[in-house]
Amino acid sequence: MDEQVQDVQDVLAAERETTAERLAALERDLEGIVEAGRLVATDDEHDPEGSTIAFERSQTGAFIEDARKHLADLDSALERIAAGDYGICEKCAQPIAAERLMVRPTAKTCISCAV
Repeated sequence: MDEQVQDVQDVLAAERETTAERLAALERDLEGIVEAGRLVATDDEHDPEGSTIAFERSQTGAFIEDARKHLADLDSALERIAAGDYGICEKCAQPIAAERLMVRPTAKTCISCAV
């Protein structure tokens, strides 16, 4: 395996681990928010003290969805490395510019096809 690709694989693997940990923490947070909602019998929709439980649940749910998508993108990039297809545009089959991959290592398309 090319040294540069190995470096990218190491970065992707580390980011995958960090993202998986963040996802697990967010899921625990969501469980805590849901549990807090069950334990508190207040009208949080009209609470002048701050955000509602529904808002917190929605916001955390969105963060979870983003983390899951990022995890899937990382897994896909790692699979492309294993298959030998990393850095090849999935639309036009041309190489993806190294600069693009440095900025966005999970990119599946070249800049031309991404537009």
